[in-house]
Amino acid sequence: MSAPLYLALLHHPVLNREGHVVTTSVTNLDIHDIARSACTYDAAGYFVAHPSPGLRALCQRVSWHWKEGYGATTNESRRQSMERVHVVPDLDHAVAAIEQETGHLPIRVATSARAHDRPTTPFHDLRARRETGETPLLILLGTGYGLTPEFVAGCDVVCEPLRGPGRYNHLSVRAAAAILLDRLCGTA
Repeated sequence: MSAPLYLALLHHPVLNREGHVVTTSVTNLDIHDIARSACTYDAAGYFVAHPSPGLRALCQRVSWHWKEGYGATTNESRRQSMERVHVVPDLDHAVAAIEQETGHLPIRVATSARAHDRPTTPFHDLRARRETGETPLLILLGTGYGLTPEFVAGCDVVCEPLRGPGRYNHLSVRAAAAILLDRLCGTA
């Protein structure tokens, strides 16, 4: 049995295109699409973390609509995927929820398209760790122009960047989440 895998979409601390630390806004597509990928790859949960009470309330309302509101009665597959969504103020709340659920602190896995000062861990190593261990993995996804270097430095592991054959490397967070999940949990 594999260790549980979780995702967290962080809206702070992230970078903008000028390299400044910012808090990004929530997008409806990020909530839905990453939830669908999480469900497809049987992730144990998907945390949407935002420090703003107003934007957390918006996320809660979107989630409620599909879990319990009118949307739950009209689209069963959307309801099913949204069941994995948990809205929290920050990473610490996600870690605490995972520890309470599993009895283990998760391994915090930073993702980034940029090079960092520390070595990265290949996908096959993360996959093997998940398949042979019981400690949950928490994949951390940044919005905007990615997680800050200081945040990445404080994580337990940094996942190797996704790379295509070309020089361009700025995937949407939704696309990156789907690719990461396929590399860590895919069967083909």
